[in-house]
Amino acid sequence: MATFSSTAPRILSRALLPARPARCSSQWARKLSTHISRNGSSSSSNPRTSAVRRPSLSRRAVLPNLAIGGTRNIFIQTEKTPNADALKFLPNHRVVPEDLNTPFIEYLNPRSTISPPYPSPLAAKLMNIDGITSVFYGADFITVTKAGDANWAHIRPEIFSLITEAITSGEKLVNVAERKEGDEEMEEDSLAYNENDSEVVGMIKELLETRIRPAIQEDGGDIDFRGFEDGYVKLKLRGACRTCDSSTVTLKNGIEGMLMHYIEEVKGVHQILDQEEEVALEEFAKFEEKLKQQKAAE
Repeated sequence: MATFSSTAPRILSRALLPARPARCSSQWARKLSTHISRNGSSSSSNPRTSAVRRPSLSRRAVLPNLAIGGTRNIFIQTEKTPNADALKFLPNHRVVPEDLNTPFIEYLNPRSTISPPYPSPLAAKLMNIDGITSVFYGADFITVTKAGDANWAHIRPEIFSLITEAITSGEKLVNVAERKEGDEEMEEDSLAYNENDSEVVGMIKELLETRIRPAIQEDGGDIDFRGFEDGYVKLKLRGACRTCDSSTVTLKNGIEGMLMHYIEEVKGVHQILDQEEEVALEEFAKFEEKLKQQKAAE
């Protein structure tokens, strides 16, 4: 996720300037920033009827059509994401079943792929590939994240093979297991309408759903709304965006700017981190501080 360094204040200050978005932010964040900065206003003042124009990707790897039994063809496309350690695979096939109450499913360890609420045989096989750290299912795409020292040239062919085999065989990608006491709660769409939401929260959810979520999904991830308190929106990035180094810049340069532009009650955005992510950030900060001290001693 986010990293901290001596240049962080300068990076953050540049990120907050609409005319000069940070280089390490994703394509959609730069696009949103430019969209907001024109003449100090957006092309539409009503977030309920506007839609983000999704960025086009310049490079796309395509797996040649495979004839299965002479009756069924399948091709799998890959798209790069702003996270160098994550690739987005589009199998031209529904991934998360439409009847589920969640727009995405994320598997962060092998155990989660075989445990309730949504065990997945394909995710279990993907997580068994050496170097794979997480698997993320969107409505019609699969994002696979690898360890930093793993090589896509060695991993990608096996991913292609497993996805192709699962789809052509008619294997069910996601199962719904009966939840027992102590199991994880079923994921629900945090942006879904709730009659108990205040007017401001309803506006925040609608803006996130219609203007921001589509662009983040284009980058192989998704977004969780975790609450609105004292003027600050609590959000958690998922999928490829969860471990992206530019996630903090993405939040500040794209999401925060748009929410504050349309909803005057919003003062800012806070990123919610998992316990493991917080520990990783603390360890990285300590390591970086040690390097600074060694450089100063020289």
